[in-house]
Amino acid sequence: MTESPRGGPSNVRKDADTLLADLLDGLAAAEASTVLAAVAHGAAVRLHKVARAEATARKGQPDWPVWAQLQNASRSLLLQASTCRDFSQKLPEAQN
Repeated sequence: MTESPRGGPSNVRKDADTLLADLLDGLAAAEASTVLAAVAHGAAVRLHKVARAEATARKGQPDWPVWAQLQNASRSLLLQASTCRDFSQKLPEAQN
């Protein structure tokens, strides 16, 4: 795995967790669910775009299968995140 500018995967996860905690601080459950679903959807969209572009660019190369698998997984993630986003917006508390 390539070292990230933030010091590695564990630091990226820690940074993401900190950002999410800050974003959700003080929110009620329905509002937090709506925010989390929106963040998950946005992340899924971005991941799918990156994976699709890389899978297309790397076709025929040794690392293509992993990018193609990530593209497929991210497409499923995007569909699930869209469903979560839609349901979170239907929560009675989120509609106020």
